[in-house]
Amino acid sequence: MSEDINQEWAIETKNLCKMYGPHLALDDVNLRIPKGAVGVLGPNGAGKSTLFKCILGLIQITSGSGSVLGFDIRTEGNLIRSKIGYMPEYDALDPGLSAIDQVRYSGEILGMNTDIATQRAHEVLEYVGLKEQRYRKIDTFSSGMKQATKLACALIHDPEILICDEPTNGLDKRARKFMLNTLRRTAEEGGRTVLLSSHVMEDVQEVCDSILMIYKGKVVLQKSIDELVEQVDSEIELTIWGGASNMEIQLIKKGYNVRRLGRILRVTLIDEDTISGILKVAAECGVQVRQLKEYKPDLEDIFLLIMDKLGEEIKVTSDLMTAEHSGGVSNA
Repeated sequence: MSEDINQEWAIETKNLCKMYGPHLALDDVNLRIPKGAVGVLGPNGAGKSTLFKCILGLIQITSGSGSVLGFDIRTEGNLIRSKIGYMPEYDALDPGLSAIDQVRYSGEILGMNTDIATQRAHEVLEYVGLKEQRYRKIDTFSSGMKQATKLACALIHDPEILICDEPTNGLDKRARKFMLNTLRRTAEEGGRTVLLSSHVMEDVQEVCDSILMIYKGKVVLQKSIDELVEQVDSEIELTIWGGASNMEIQLIKKGYNVRRLGRILRVTLIDEDTISGILKVAAECGVQVRQLKEYKPDLEDIFLLIMDKLGEEIKVTSDLMTAEHSGGVSNA
């Protein structure tokens, strides 16, 4: 183990670069991922997948350095991979196996002997809520049960870092809540680091303490979610009937910052005169204000605002995500 590697961080990189021929996939990436739950975000082609391959030691970096749990990504990839569990988005299960056999097999692939793998399979299947269904064939499972089985496979060897790619895909409300609660428990009570990739910002905000956003091979944001939300101005949300487009134009002409979602206008709250100013414009435009309330932007809004500033033509966050690992202005 390298003597100069700081074990305070779950993952740390310094001036990390990766080139594929003339293409610069990762550009001088400096990051420090703390232990806990972290949302890893970024648009298609941002470099998220390449970053994870580098820190797992699956591909050689071009320059720079990095560590995972204190192990050097250049020379200790095998040790790093033994301490990481991965829950993929794609279907990685054998439909002909029972859940207990599938999870046990995952443990055996990782080098666990059969007895230990069997014991652990029972434990993790209970942990993910499949104790009563563990002997059923996977091809009889619902989407939620399959996702839970994939999570059990990722947890079989009690990894220190868990990477989850779109873990709530295809889940109903109840199964989604259970999955998110399980991931949060893994981070908070289990003391594990969870890296969550999801296009559903509500899921990220539910589980994670901080986010990491990558854009064009660079880390563009790395902050706690609470800090990020506090830095964004509140807005006044209006539901308009009859002339929302004209009102948007008139508000902008008068210097207001406006976001429009159909009949809903969100106007940045500047001071105590903002509401009266908005209502004056509404009267001038002859529109009906059906509802008016203060609105605090959530992570979804913040993410879209950041991407808008970065020049992306994005309407919804699902446009930004890929089936790869998804992994924001930087405080790294």
